[in-house]
Amino acid sequence: MRSHPRRLHRIIQQGLIYSLLLAVAILGLGGVGFWLIDPNILTLSDGLWLAFTTAATVGFGDVVPSTHASRAFSVVVVLLGLAVLSLVTASLSAVFVEKEVEDEERQIEKDLMREIRHLRHEVADLRRDIQTLSAIDRPSDH
Repeated sequence: MRSHPRRLHRIIQQGLIYSLLLAVAILGLGGVGFWLIDPNILTLSDGLWLAFTTAATVGFGDVVPSTHASRAFSVVVVLLGLAVLSLVTASLSAVFVEKEVEDEERQIEKDLMREIRHLRHEVADLRRDIQTLSAIDRPSDH
């Protein structure tokens, strides 16, 4: 039973790492895309900044898409950015609530084991009662 929390912890950590890598990849590709598509984006850093502000739906307005192609590309970046940034947020949340879930599962397991012990005692008491009653009801062979 001890390997379950460790495995869950490892899966959650991997999910966070993968979602962060995916976010970096999408922002990187978005930055390169804006830099290649939009003639007003002169540097890669401006393209990356535009990709970040677009994906995060911040839109400061200091760097904006200026062509129809780059505006269409920004729609793709927004959709992918929202999805991936939501995934990162969910992964971070999973890391924070993991301990609470483990504690709650442990408490549920303890409660179930206590209830099972109680039921075993009840069954044993019922067996004794049945044996006592059947001994009383049996006519004596003497």
